[in-house]
Amino acid sequence: MLTAACQRQPVSRPAAVPATAEAGAADVALPPVTTGVSEALAIERKKNISRVAYDLNLTIPAQKTKPIAVVESVAFTLRDNQQPVQLDFKAPTANLQSLTVNGQPVPLDHRKEHLVLPAAALKPGRNVAEIRLNAGEQSLNRNADYLYTLLVPDRARTVFPVFDQPNLKATFKLQLTLPKDWQAMTNAPLVDSAAHSLDGTLPGFKTYIFATSDSISTYLFSFAAGKFTRLTRQMNGRPMTLLHRETDPSKLRLSLGPIFQLHADALQFMEQYTGIPYPFQKFDFVSIPDFQYGGMEHVGAIDYKASTLFLDEGATQDQLLARSSLVAHETAHMWFGDLVTMQWFNDVWMKEVFANFMADKVTQVAVKNSNYDLKFVIDHYPAAYGIDRTAGANPIRQPLANLQDAGSLYGNIIYHKAPIMMRQLERLMGPAAFQQGLQEYLRKYSNSNATWPDLIDILDARTPADLQAWNQVWVNQPGRPVFSHELKISAGKITQLTLTQQAEDASDRLWPQLFEVLLVYPGGRTKELFVNMSERAVSLPQAVGQPAPSYILFNSTGLGYGVFPVARQLTAQLATLKNPVARAAAYVNLYENMLNGQVIKPQELLTVYRQALTREPEELNLKLLTGQASDIFWHFLSPAQRLAVVPDLEKDIWAALQKNPAANSKKLLFKTYQSIALTPPAQAGLYQIWQSEKAPAGVKLTEDDYTALALALAVRDYAAPQPVLPQQLARIKNVDRRRRLEFLMPALAPDAATRDTFFASLADDKNREKEAWVTAALSYLHHPLRHATSEKYLSQSLELLEEIQLTGDIFFPYSWLQASLGSYQTAGAATIVRAFLQAHPDYNPKLRAKLLQASDDLFRAEKLVR
Repeated sequence: MLTAACQRQPVSRPAAVPATAEAGAADVALPPVTTGVSEALAIERKKNISRVAYDLNLTIPAQKTKPIAVVESVAFTLRDNQQPVQLDFKAPTANLQSLTVNGQPVPLDHRKEHLVLPAAALKPGRNVAEIRLNAGEQSLNRNADYLYTLLVPDRARTVFPVFDQPNLKATFKLQLTLPKDWQAMTNAPLVDSAAHSLDGTLPGFKTYIFATSDSISTYLFSFAAGKFTRLTRQMNGRPMTLLHRETDPSKLRLSLGPIFQLHADALQFMEQYTGIPYPFQKFDFVSIPDFQYGGMEHVGAIDYKASTLFLDEGATQDQLLARSSLVAHETAHMWFGDLVTMQWFNDVWMKEVFANFMADKVTQVAVKNSNYDLKFVIDHYPAAYGIDRTAGANPIRQPLANLQDAGSLYGNIIYHKAPIMMRQLERLMGPAAFQQGLQEYLRKYSNSNATWPDLIDILDARTPADLQAWNQVWVNQPGRPVFSHELKISAGKITQLTLTQQAEDASDRLWPQLFEVLLVYPGGRTKELFVNMSERAVSLPQAVGQPAPSYILFNSTGLGYGVFPVARQLTAQLATLKNPVARAAAYVNLYENMLNGQVIKPQELLTVYRQALTREPEELNLKLLTGQASDIFWHFLSPAQRLAVVPDLEKDIWAALQKNPAANSKKLLFKTYQSIALTPPAQAGLYQIWQSEKAPAGVKLTEDDYTALALALAVRDYAAPQPVLPQQLARIKNVDRRRRLEFLMPALAPDAATRDTFFASLADDKNREKEAWVTAALSYLHHPLRHATSEKYLSQSLELLEEIQLTGDIFFPYSWLQASLGSYQTAGAATIVRAFLQAHPDYNPKLRAKLLQASDDLFRAEKLVR
C-alpha cells in the first residue's frame, strides 16, 4: 500500500546561500569547506559522527530526461555540535529544494560540493536532516529503459547528500517508485511492492519498499531498475536472484546454469577459507549491458558486465576462466572490502588484491582442468609489467589527500602486481600461517574498517621474516628488479652459479623473493633449483657439481618478479619445454627483454612466435603468444616492415589454425588473423566469411564475432559492394547491441570528415556516458591504419583528460589514454605527448603518471622501430 509519505508533495524552497557569501560560523568551521572530500575532513567527521542511517525515497519517471525526485532523511549521532556539519553533495545547487534539521527549516548553504548544516541547528546526540531534492545525474547511468548507480569511489555524493567516506558506514532504507513494468534491486531484500498511480494523475507506477540494509560504506550502496528479466534459483539452500536483459537463446541456455553455480562455488570456498559464514542479508546480482567494469561488489547486489557473464558456444577457455575469476573476485569482496573495509581509499588496493588473490584460488577449485599456476602467470605478469616498466609506474599503496582523486589509484598495479606480491608473502609465511592471519584480520575488523599496517601487524606476529622491511619495497615503492647471472663451468660441471639483482631505475633497492631456475639439457631433461633472493647477489650451492646445461631458464615457475636474463638458445628450443608454465615464463621473459632492447629484436621475436604458433598446444599460452605477436606487429614494426612480413605471417597463422585440433585455439588464431590481415586476398577471404556467415572449419563464430569482423573490415576501408556496417546492424536483434554498433559507426566512417565530427562530439560529456563504447570507438579512430588522419586528435584528447577524470568513472582516464595513444609509433605522436608534458609542468601528478604509462610503447618504439 502506498502511504502518504510516499507521495510527492509541493514544497516551499528557502533561498540558497550563495557560494561566495559569508555564512557566519560556517566559514570558521574546521576543516574548511573545500571541493571533494579531503582526508582532513574525513578524519574530523570520523571523530565526531557515528551511527549514520539514510532513508531514501526516489520517484523515477520512465523518461530519462525528466528529473528524479528524492526525499531523503539522514540520521546521525553527533559527539559535539560546536562546528557545522558538512554533507557531501556534488550536484547543482538548483537540485536542492528544502532542508530541515531536527524538525526546523534551515536555509540551504551549498558550496564547494557540500551542503553545510549550521551548528546552531545541531545538538549533541541524535540528529536528523531531511532534504528534498532532484537527484544528481552524474552517476545514475540512465538509459532509455533502465538505470543503475555506480558510486565508487566518491560518487554517492553526486546523487544525494551523504557522508561519502568509507569509514562512516551506514544503513540504507530505500523506496523506489518506478514504471510498473520495471524491476528493481538494491542491497537489502524486498519487503513489499504495490502498483498505483502517481499523484492520482499518472497511472502505471509501482513502488518497491526494501528492508533496511546492513551497515555498509557509501560507495557500496547501489540500486538498479528498469526492464530486466528476473530469475531466482536456490543454490545450496540459498536463494539467488539475477536481473538481466539478455535475449540470445544460446547465451541464456549455456550461461544461466554456470552463472548461478559459479556464485555458489565461490561462496562455499570463501566461507571455508575465511571461517566466516556469508555475512549479509542476501546475495543477488545484476547483468548490465556495457557496464563500465567487469563487476562491482555492491553488498547483496553485485553488478556485472553482461558480455562477461553471458557466453555462447564460441566461448574460449580464456573467456570461461575470466568469467569464473570475475564471479569469484566479486564474491570474495563480500569479505574483503565489504565486511572489512579500508579506512581511507589509499588502501583501496587491499580489497582488490585479496579479491584477485582469492579469485585465483577459487578458480583453481571451481573450474575443471584449470592450470592455476599458468593462469596466474598469464593473468598477472604481463599486466603488472605493462605499468611497472614505465616512467609513470606507481607503488601499490599510494597517498591520497582528497577522495576526488581516488579513481586515479586504480589500475594494473593494484589488480595485478599486488596479487604477485601477496603470493610471494604467502610463500614466505607458509599457506597455513597466512590463512590464519587473514582469518584473525577478518574477525577483528568485521563490520568495521582497517588499514594495511593493521594487517601487517597481524601477519608479522606469525612469521620470523621482517615484514616491515619487506613491505617497504614491495608495497610502498614502484618498480621492479633486473636480474643478471654468472655461470662458471669446469670440466663440464657447474662450479658457480650466481644471480644478481639491480633495480631497473638503478637505485639501491632490493626485492626479497622466492623463485626457481631451470637447468635445461639436451633431450628435454631438466633440473629445477630453488632461489631465495634475499640479497643483492645470491649463489646457488645446489647448482655446484651439476652438469653444464644447454641453457638456463630463469623464473621457470613464473613466481619471481622482474626482468630475467634470456639465453639465445631458448628461442630455438621453446617447444622442448614440457611444462606449460615454464613456456609461459619464457614467452614473458623474451618479450620483456625485447622491449628493453636486449637479446632479441622485435622482428626476430615475431619470427620465433610465428614458429611457436603451430607448436604451442596450451590454449592459455596461445592467447599470450597471439597477443604478444599482434602487439609486435602493430607497435614495433614499421609500416614497411609490416607490409614485408604480413603475407607470410597471414599464411603461418592460417596454417596454424587449420593444424590445431582444438576449437578454442582455432578461434584464437582466427581472431589473430583478423587482427593482422592486410593483403587483399586475406581481406577478401574475411569478407566472404562475414558475408556468408560461414566460419572456417572448426571455428564457431557468433553474432558478436561477426560484428567484430565487420568492424575489422570497416577500419580497413574494405571495398564491399555494399557497406558492411549497415548490413551488420540489420542482422543484430538485441537492442543494446544495436545501440552500441550505431554509436561506433561514425568512428569507422570511410570519410575523415565524419570521423572528425564524431571525435569533436566527445568534448561533450553527455556523449561520453557509455564509456565502454567511447573507448572502443577511440581504438578504431586511432587504429594504426588511420594514424595519418587521427594523429591530429591527440592534442585535444590530452587537454580533455582532467575533465574526463572529473566526469568519468575510475578506469576511464587511463582507458581514454590507452585507446588514444596505445597504437602509435610515430615521431609526431611522441612530440605531441612531450610538448603537452612540457607545457603543463604542474599537471596533476597522478594523471601525469597515467599519461606516461599509456605512452610507454610509443616512446619505446622510437628506439625499437628501425
